[in-house]
Amino acid sequence: MATYAYKVRDKQGQLVEGTIEADNETLVAGRLREMGFALIAIDEQAESALKRDIKIPGFGDKVKLKDLSIFSRQFATMINSGLSLMRALHILGDQTENPALRNVISQIGIDVERGLSLSDAIAKHPKVFDRLYIAMVRAGETGGVLDQVLMQLADTIEKQVALRAKIKSAMTYPVAVLVLVVCILAGMLIFVVPMFESMYSELGGTLPLPTRILLGASGFVTSYVLFIAIGAGIGIFAFKKWKATEAGLAQWDKISLKAPVFGGLLHKTAITRFARTMEALLRAGVPILESLEITSETVGNHVMEVAVVDIQNRVKQGESLAAPMVDHEIFPPMVTQMLAVGEETGAVDTMLDRVGAFYEAEVEATVDALTSLLEPLLIVVLGGTVGGMVVALYMPMFNIVNLIE
Repeated sequence: MATYAYKVRDKQGQLVEGTIEADNETLVAGRLREMGFALIAIDEQAESALKRDIKIPGFGDKVKLKDLSIFSRQFATMINSGLSLMRALHILGDQTENPALRNVISQIGIDVERGLSLSDAIAKHPKVFDRLYIAMVRAGETGGVLDQVLMQLADTIEKQVALRAKIKSAMTYPVAVLVLVVCILAGMLIFVVPMFESMYSELGGTLPLPTRILLGASGFVTSYVLFIAIGAGIGIFAFKKWKATEAGLAQWDKISLKAPVFGGLLHKTAITRFARTMEALLRAGVPILESLEITSETVGNHVMEVAVVDIQNRVKQGESLAAPMVDHEIFPPMVTQMLAVGEETGAVDTMLDRVGAFYEAEVEATVDALTSLLEPLLIVVLGGTVGGMVVALYMPMFNIVNLIE
């Protein structure tokens, strides 16, 4: 794909200049005419070797959910305002700040210009647009309500971003304190305790039990620090490999849901994702069996995924949506009963919206409660750890007269 500089005149006769990416000059000309411009000149630009060849991994090569949400909302607004699909894509490609998303939008524009539908064009970029996004766009195209579906997608993605932020806020503080405790322990055992050990060895006598335990731990860590570090690295690598397997992920998700502090939070999060994803798909007009299939792939929890797949199979056999949920503990009775009422009244999407709203509030309340509980608890753990080591080090000082021979 090359970059072309163009000069055109708009409908008012004003000169407009800019650049556009395309495979060839003919596509550039066709796109500009589609946007209502009169052509003056099109010139291919030579891309700098630095820009073409040098790429820093992790910078500008990933599309975040927030970027996708902004793109969807702006796209919906432009379509609703009467702009053509090609012109909206061109404007979005020019004004999008994320370089990876800008490149994707440009490729989508080229594919649409070649005759592909929008859903087929975005389906060529599965790393950016998941099955939920593609299915909803396809439903919007079929029903002639693409702008409404895009706006709904923006709302859904924004809720996902907010949910992730809440979970991240609940997890960040304890993880940070745990890392701090480990660093302090390692620093004291490796650098501080050996200084006291040499001093106590000169005094002689019998040291208190806590001090002997601390000195023994320091000696072990100092002697085998390299092996400990290598072992920790191997353990983390093996854990990630195990978790990457289907059996490992299934077992880990089961353990996580039963965890004493965070299990309830993860459970409520899984229900929220299920409700919001199903609601968005059903409101867009996606058939229920396809909605269940997409939801099982995007719900983000293996236990919930297995439950949704079972529900899909039983719905195929003629059962209702709510009936199979009774056999899966991950669905609370309230959710099952509300969806049963939704099926009876023909308002499943409305009930899913209420379930999603309820559990979003529950997640927020749980995060606030965990934060209030964990902050003082972790401060006590941090203070107790450091304080205990200091006391163990200075206990011989209280009996130093008896230690001197």
